[in-house]
Amino acid sequence: MGEPVGNGLTERAARELGLRPGTPVGVSIIDAHAGGLGVIGASVEELDVDVPRGLNSAAPRPERAAISPEELERRIALIGGTSSCHMAVSREPRFIPGVWGPYYSAMVPGMWLTEGGQSATGALIDHVINSHARAAELQRQAAVSGQTVYELLNTRLAKLAELAEFPAALSRELHVLPYFHGNRSPRADATLRGMVSGLRLSDTVDDLALLYLATIQAIAYGTRHIIETLNRHGYAIDTILACGGGTKNPVFLREHADISGCTIVLPREPEAVLLGSAILGAVAAGDFGSLMEAMSALSEAGKVVRPTAGRVASYHAAKYAVFQRMYDDQMAYRMLVSR
Repeated sequence: MGEPVGNGLTERAARELGLRPGTPVGVSIIDAHAGGLGVIGASVEELDVDVPRGLNSAAPRPERAAISPEELERRIALIGGTSSCHMAVSREPRFIPGVWGPYYSAMVPGMWLTEGGQSATGALIDHVINSHARAAELQRQAAVSGQTVYELLNTRLAKLAELAEFPAALSRELHVLPYFHGNRSPRADATLRGMVSGLRLSDTVDDLALLYLATIQAIAYGTRHIIETLNRHGYAIDTILACGGGTKNPVFLREHADISGCTIVLPREPEAVLLGSAILGAVAAGDFGSLMEAMSALSEAGKVVRPTAGRVASYHAAKYAVFQRMYDDQMAYRMLVSR
């Protein structure tokens, strides 16, 4: 990664793009891997407050050394969109059942890429919302108010949480197994199906808000399952570097931090996939001596979300046990009907 291709832009390509012939062209990369490059090397020390996002920010950028391979092994890049990718790198190959890889130098040169993922995350949240009886009503409210349906649901959850011990406890009796499109990692079983436990004979907007929350939590339990699996095989992940459309939702971020027990860091530059591509181009152009150096120099941390301890952590430990039990129950149901 970061190597220049051929002799750079051809005469024709340069003319069509309005650039100079011979302009260095970096080797291409998968979009999710570019997003990983754009976030995973960011400096996260001493970050406790939100800072401006965007490469044009006037905030000072202190000089810092290239991130070490040891530090990278404590991080995972979460690219959250229609589906989600969870990418970690290591100095030695780690063969982990149910997780893709390891792939040598596929993202960070000289390191092995291990890639987990969830088959449907943003798509699942949208499915839960759009298939609900109150979806049309919510969409009309969004059109009138100028807000998104997610903002309306988040506002409703905040109101409901005023009567709860803490916001996450709103889902105490509502549990979701998010395998509506199978499971990519770590179960690696496309035949698995989604499950919901705790539905009532009610279809209000509040019911939709609670199901929306429980679905986001279920996705976060899936992330926790992936991270725990990686950590059992030699990783020591305690930080999630997150980007993508799903990570713009504060409820998604809060639940992922509290459920995974990891600190979540968003990049200052919101378009991390484009930044990763720019990093490749900068190295190919010779502006940096290595991809590690370019990642550290160009990728900066923005908002930081730290996990909540105490009762919230205990609550999610119990809900995570339910999450695991629901899979066991699905397998038991299959056995019963296959006799």
